[in-house]
Amino acid sequence: MIFAHPQWLFLLLAVPLVVGIAALCWRRRLNATAAWASRGLWHRLLAGYQPWRLVVSCAALGLAFAGLVLALAQPRWGQGEQQVERQGVDVVIVLDTSLSMATNDVQPNRLWVAQTLVRQLVEALPGNRIALVQAEGDGVVMVPLTADVAVIDLLLDAVLPGSLPTPGTELAAAVRRASELFPEAEEKHRVIVMLSDGEDHGKELTETAETLRQQGTVLHAIGVGTLQGKPLEVPRLEGGGGLEYKRDQGGNIVVSRLVETSLESLSRETGGLYLRADGAATRLAPIVERIQGMEKRSFGSEVVNTLEERFQWPLALAVLALLLQLALPPFAAEENW
Repeated sequence: MIFAHPQWLFLLLAVPLVVGIAALCWRRRLNATAAWASRGLWHRLLAGYQPWRLVVSCAALGLAFAGLVLALAQPRWGQGEQQVERQGVDVVIVLDTSLSMATNDVQPNRLWVAQTLVRQLVEALPGNRIALVQAEGDGVVMVPLTADVAVIDLLLDAVLPGSLPTPGTELAAAVRRASELFPEAEEKHRVIVMLSDGEDHGKELTETAETLRQQGTVLHAIGVGTLQGKPLEVPRLEGGGGLEYKRDQGGNIVVSRLVETSLESLSRETGGLYLRADGAATRLAPIVERIQGMEKRSFGSEVVNTLEERFQWPLALAVLALLLQLALPPFAAEENW
């Protein structure tokens, strides 16, 4: 036997207190009666008085309280089987981890904000299968489509800006890799959510959008960063470590900015939404609602063994104890005072 809400069980410690308070109240009443009538005359003045009724009344009240507490704790025992069909949408999250995602125009940097938003998105989409693709010069599958989304949270901590062998940002390559994760027989129930600053060095996004549209895949884009941008800091190669500003071939400081054009175009052409994220508090509700509102497909069914709910038994015990307490008052019916 287990309890669904064992925190209620500590109230069982109050059962003696309830019984004691009830007994104290009756004692005060009897003491008040003894003040004007000697106890030796009670058998004549209070013919209905029977001490054992007081004991039963107080015990029944304590039993009712204990039964109510046990019912609130929801005891469960006995095996039961339930056929559960899992339905949902396949969602592939594409996370840009290029070096520009280390820019701190959003605090503490773009990649940290993107990682936080991924966690929020996964938490807001229970019951769906979710995958994670890391995007830089190539697209690398970190997590295939799975309902066990805890592994995504675990692997996100291992992602660093510029951690893949091929530098730069090729969003098209990552999107193609993401689309390969969907089952071939399905032409709907497919969603890609891309988080990037939009600094794409590739030239294939137009063809990619057309391919996604033909496949029935919706892409939602989240642009991480600010339009003003900020100089990109990189590890200093000389001079004992630290950071320095990245410079182009002409020696000018590179300022990394959010480029919304490609992200907006890609999401619009595939029927998706675009959101700008300038912090971890960005509301993802529009994208979540669109995904939750899509037609869902079956991921199969399984038989789940469960413990039967048995809160009815202690609840019935509490009701019976209260009925006993009401039906058996401390004074018999012939007592009239």
